[in-house]
Amino acid sequence: MKKNTPRKSAFCSENDISLEELHQLCGTEADFADFPLASSLEKNVLVYDGDELRRAVKQGQSTEFQSEMAAVFSSGPGVLVLKDAYGDTTVIDRMNIVFDHLFEEQRLFTAGSDHFSKAGENSRIWNTFQKSALHSPDAYIDYYKNPLIRLVAESWLGPHYQLTAQVNVVHPGGRAQICHRDYHLGFQENDEVSRYPLHAQIMSQYLTLQGAVAHSDMPVESGPTLFLPYSHLYPLGYLAWRDERFRDYFARHAVQLPLLKGDAVFFNPALLHAAGANDTPNIHRIANLLQISSPFARAMENVDLYQIVGHIYSTILEKVRGNALTDTELNTLIMNSCDGYSFPSNLDTDPPRESMAPLTVEELCHNAVREEWSDEIFKQALQSHFAKRQP
Repeated sequence: MKKNTPRKSAFCSENDISLEELHQLCGTEADFADFPLASSLEKNVLVYDGDELRRAVKQGQSTEFQSEMAAVFSSGPGVLVLKDAYGDTTVIDRMNIVFDHLFEEQRLFTAGSDHFSKAGENSRIWNTFQKSALHSPDAYIDYYKNPLIRLVAESWLGPHYQLTAQVNVVHPGGRAQICHRDYHLGFQENDEVSRYPLHAQIMSQYLTLQGAVAHSDMPVESGPTLFLPYSHLYPLGYLAWRDERFRDYFARHAVQLPLLKGDAVFFNPALLHAAGANDTPNIHRIANLLQISSPFARAMENVDLYQIVGHIYSTILEKVRGNALTDTELNTLIMNSCDGYSFPSNLDTDPPRESMAPLTVEELCHNAVREEWSDEIFKQALQSHFAKRQP
């Protein structure tokens, strides 16, 4: 006769958290043999070579890498690094110039505090994704055409994801963040988190992917992000990260890797992590933080993709006519810059076509580029598309 075992409640509180359970998970040592496409394993963090990934994309062999990365984010350590994610760092330098202009325009160098940092210790620009597109379409295109962003994003979220980005500068003397989990539920207080059944808490990590592109060299003493590998596997982590015992455990066991300008790190949003202290006298640590959302989820920031693609379309067309974009770069750029999901819409005025779904902006943009629509015609089509989707 089968013995009955107590069933764990679907609704938990912070009284149910267990440091021992977290310790058992985080005591796992990744087996490098389980990740044969990685170039190295450093402190339980998988490292992938950007040149190898670019070759795989060019040869149409990226699916194996994506499958392995999905395993890293799900059952593996939860974090990976792309060395030389931007092989040409002049792209980074040009975007840094854009960031400088945005900081100057918004006077944010002495702005208020960040989520987990004291005022004055860091400087942040929200929605650099849209702001950089409007400020410099050329710099935006060269930055977001990078197929490695798409490769990693699709490995976890599939197609038609939504990019948002925020630049963050941590100044010399900036203190470390407290360890935390990220959006969605990482931005909610425990009373609110406990209202969600445990399966919904676990599911939420599959709706976003966190990333950061190093826009400056980041030696360890400058405070690159600390991670606690395998901590994303702890089911009650959204209720536990504020507990002092868990923060102390993180401080004792978290790992940290130096990054060079052009490297990128991506991680499961449920992984316990925190930006480190900048103990240097002269390094202003700069990262472009990428939050990538599933098309089935709500992104953290409102981004006007109609405005972005309308603004950069003429530059895209110019580059296509000049053979300055490969097919892979063009497809990546359009996916990154357009809404590729058909819903929500007004199905009375925007009915499905031959398929079961209405036309997307991503499809519209591909049609326009392929048929070389004028800028005026494309913007009229965008306006029409937007109007049809309104209630």
